[in-house]
Amino acid sequence: MTNSPSHIGIISLGHYVPKRVLTNRDLEKLVETSDEWIVTRTGINERHVAAKGERTCDMASLAAQEALAKAGMTADQIELIIVATATPDHNFPSTACLVQKAIGASKAAAFDLSAACSGFLFAFTTAEQFLKTGLYKNALVIAAEKMTRILDWNDRSTCVLFGDGAGACILAPVKGKSGILSDYLHAKGEFADMMYVSTYRKKPCDQANTLIQAPHIIMHGQELFKIAVNSMAEAIEIAAQKAGIKLSDIDCIVPHQANDRIISAIAKKLDVPKEKVFINIQKYGNMSAASIAVALYEAVEEGRIKKGDTVALVTFGAGLVVAANIVKW
Repeated sequence: MTNSPSHIGIISLGHYVPKRVLTNRDLEKLVETSDEWIVTRTGINERHVAAKGERTCDMASLAAQEALAKAGMTADQIELIIVATATPDHNFPSTACLVQKAIGASKAAAFDLSAACSGFLFAFTTAEQFLKTGLYKNALVIAAEKMTRILDWNDRSTCVLFGDGAGACILAPVKGKSGILSDYLHAKGEFADMMYVSTYRKKPCDQANTLIQAPHIIMHGQELFKIAVNSMAEAIEIAAQKAGIKLSDIDCIVPHQANDRIISAIAKKLDVPKEKVFINIQKYGNMSAASIAVALYEAVEEGRIKKGDTVALVTFGAGLVVAANIVKW
């Protein structure tokens, strides 16, 4: 076992979103809603939907391949794969093992992690610990979700919110002052019944208005709002304190993309200019664990995060679970 490195950092990012776009206008034809209602309450204009036969592992593999290409690495160099997903293709084998096969990462350990919308940061922090001990030299962390598979298309309070997609990063030891400065993970299981996937054999409509039997998301949105805001704001404060920085030192906050009103309330509670907060929910809706992974990818690609910046990542999801990391880019 090697000596623990000073910091573990992100050396590359990747992402994938399906080609099919479902707009608010499209949803007006499926359920009693309107573009104005959705935008006003959520900030979402459209979301991407997996094609027929497109699996969670397919999306995860494409995001992983981009991350590998950007890192200049081959798949057989990867030593650990963790896939965060609440929508695996099977109970077993794990989505991570399917990704391992698809990309040819024959030397890697691989497993899934379930933490709902906070899955990416839970997997991110978990991988970091493996690398800090020296057990592995690098890790491929992926968040991939096919949320449209578990929606009740009769329920306008949930079906307008979610989309499909995947994001990935490769972690490895880094030199200098860059890398992950702090981690924070927490659970509030007493609120577990506020959002869950029901196994009751209800018959919600699919997108063609054909009756199907399927598990579906149950969410108590109004009750979740305040808890989400307070929990994510607190998580950033704790992570910043652990990193030894002030909130004013943060150059960019990348939050879970659940609802624009939640994001705005967090910025207000922390007294942080909203201009410092990266938002892309308008294009993708809530992709659960994949949301923050794709948002981080786009924030870097668009130049909102630059070398030397201090970045706060924060998520909140069913469980209830919350996570935050401070990263020096």
